[in-house]
Amino acid sequence: VLLIPCPNCGERDEREFHYGGNAIRYPELGETKAVWHGVLQQRECAETIREFWYHQSGCECWFEISRNLTTHEFEG
Repeated sequence: VLLIPCPNCGERDEREFHYGGNAIRYPELGETKAVWHGVLQQRECAETIREFWYHQSGCECWFEISRNLTTHEFEG
């Protein structure tokens, strides 16, 4: 069980949250296909990723947080 640190409610059980996916920074709409392909398909394996989480059983807020994929510890 993950304990997710909500910025408003503090640490809570992961069952209170809805996972919103990776927080990918997309290119501008006018960028080339090669740039979009690089962002969407050729990401390097990272040890830490940024994710969106929604606290559905608490404050009902979306927030972005970093998680270490090896230890599952949240940062910042």
